[in-house]
Amino acid sequence: MEAHEVPDRGRTTTGGFMSTNASDSASAETIVLIHGMWMTPLSWEHWTSHYIDRGHRVLAPAWPGLDKEPEELRRDPSPLRGIDITEVVDHYDKIIRGLDRPPIIIGHSFGGLFAQLLLDRGLGAAGVALGTGAPKGVLKLPYSTLRAAWPALRNPANLKKETPLTPKQFHWCFTNALSRDESDAVYERYYIPGSARPFFQAGLANFNPNAKTKVDFKNPARAPLLLATGTEDRICPPSVNESNFKQQRKAPSLTEHKEFPGRSHFPGQDGWEEVADYLLNWAVARKGAGAAQPAEAVPEQVSTSPS
Repeated sequence: MEAHEVPDRGRTTTGGFMSTNASDSASAETIVLIHGMWMTPLSWEHWTSHYIDRGHRVLAPAWPGLDKEPEELRRDPSPLRGIDITEVVDHYDKIIRGLDRPPIIIGHSFGGLFAQLLLDRGLGAAGVALGTGAPKGVLKLPYSTLRAAWPALRNPANLKKETPLTPKQFHWCFTNALSRDESDAVYERYYIPGSARPFFQAGLANFNPNAKTKVDFKNPARAPLLLATGTEDRICPPSVNESNFKQQRKAPSLTEHKEFPGRSHFPGQDGWEEVADYLLNWAVARKGAGAAQPAEAVPEQVSTSPS
């Protein structure tokens, strides 16, 4: 058994690394799932089992220090203080380089941003960023995105602190397509406080020439990339997803975007199977695809908007 793997085919987790041995099938893929802010790898529990049942090897490592149960991290959020974007990406970089073949990388929220940064390093056979955080150069900033990040950004003294959400705040920005009772159940099972520092690193990236979230949008070594979100996502609304796409499409690599009707930021919302299958099928069909013709870049203006 490899380091980080657990013996029960990945169907249980302590908030850390979920995995399974690779199938003998020639069609089996290695999939790396990267969780987002306010979550742990437990947020992928259904996706992991679903992909395992399809015969794939699945790995869902935690961000450094977050390999604990959500309840424990809520009780003691000290591992969340001072998390650094580059340190998290380096953590995944090391794991991916240790695999026997390039994996399909699927990241959610800040994990989607990390997936884009990993692809920019030449890693992965294909990548998917779901409800993704925006890299430097994506200038669209809707009110809903700013409001979701405001608990962290409102006070610079929060830089090295955790940034909690109340159940009401969580329902507004994360699970707004669910009822309040459904949202509270999600909060109880999956929620952990956020880390403020990545919000500052990402939120101020367009004013920092050495930003941690800088991507070479013309990188010819970048694997195919799908940018996906839900039409009801308030953290990464479709306008942000399309703005990200307009930047990433400058690369010669295949780049597409997709919006799922009625879906919020929470990846486990009912109907998640359709999303999980679409993303994986897209990546499997396009991994290693030859370069597409790069589209002309569309100049953007820094803006805020209501949607």
